[in-house]
Amino acid sequence: MTLEDYTARMSRAARTAADAGLAGLVVTPGPDMVHLCGYRPPAETERLTALMLVPGQTPRLLVPLLERPDALAATGVGATEVTGWTDGGDPYRTAADMLPPRGRYGISDETWAVHLLGLQRLLPDTSYSAIGEALPMLRAVKDTHEVQRLASAGAAADAAYEEIVQVRFAGRRERDIAADLRALLLRYGHSQVDFTVVGSGPNGANPHHEAGERVIEEGDMVVLDFGGLKDGYGSDTTRTVHVGEPTKEERKVHDIVREAQQAAFEAVRPGAACQDIDRVARQVITEAGYGEYFIHRTGHGIGVTTHEPPYMAEGEQLPLVPGMCFSIEPGIYLPGRFGVRIEDIVTCTETGGRRLNNTARELRVVA
Repeated sequence: MTLEDYTARMSRAARTAADAGLAGLVVTPGPDMVHLCGYRPPAETERLTALMLVPGQTPRLLVPLLERPDALAATGVGATEVTGWTDGGDPYRTAADMLPPRGRYGISDETWAVHLLGLQRLLPDTSYSAIGEALPMLRAVKDTHEVQRLASAGAAADAAYEEIVQVRFAGRRERDIAADLRALLLRYGHSQVDFTVVGSGPNGANPHHEAGERVIEEGDMVVLDFGGLKDGYGSDTTRTVHVGEPTKEERKVHDIVREAQQAAFEAVRPGAACQDIDRVARQVITEAGYGEYFIHRTGHGIGVTTHEPPYMAEGEQLPLVPGMCFSIEPGIYLPGRFGVRIEDIVTCTETGGRRLNNTARELRVVA
């Protein structure tokens, strides 16, 4: 990412805010800040850090003075005016002086309440809306550089999958397989592993099962869902494997999920509503008689975090736009028995969908 990339993003965000009737944006540590200027402050800092974007003004970044050197090292910060504040001072007064005193501002969803309250105290004629609600498309449409990074992260996750299916599953704990997956993601270039779901047998019927002490057995269906960040952008893929030969019912359920995932992928096109992708996948599973066992949305956006807007869910009427990147991950979960999920990251193009995960989606038999 270049200084010009970040400059364009901040300028576009300020214009978008103005078009939405906002006086500006107050961006605090989290994915919005990483996306807009490339700065990732210390994760647990309690000190106020904020990027202020006001239409017609140079972007301003307020940081604790002791963190100013790290902020200046971020590529996009070169397009901002950086102000440091010292411990013992009033950062809210400094921030208030950088903002017009009236109007409605968009503020990052992750903002600490103490910081929002501090701004409201000094700017009583302002109001605030969560950026996720006011500007749901702020990070949803990726540029070419971002799609390339997501594709690279997806390829790394695919490589990890191709290796994990070569190891022995039977007789090992779920957490052992999860540890293998984590090591593989790191070996293939991930800087951060966000999750390694390994749900074997009845545990696979819990979509967000935490890999535990259960010993995987011959005859188990095993859901593998894993991802993290590579070069600042996310991966997230799911495949379901079987230890030894599956039963006819297990193959049937897997085939239904695979058909639903394929149908949803084929429905991706510019202008289609996000909820349409969910409806297509859900229709396949419902018509096969398993609708009550598909218990989550069909997908979520991905970018500088592994889960972000837009969401492929009923009620989400945002239209797909070229550059949107999101998961398609239908599943069937039979309580006490087994679960199946198949997930790819997909980007919308001018002509349809493009998968960023390309491992085989057929049921894989492992040892």
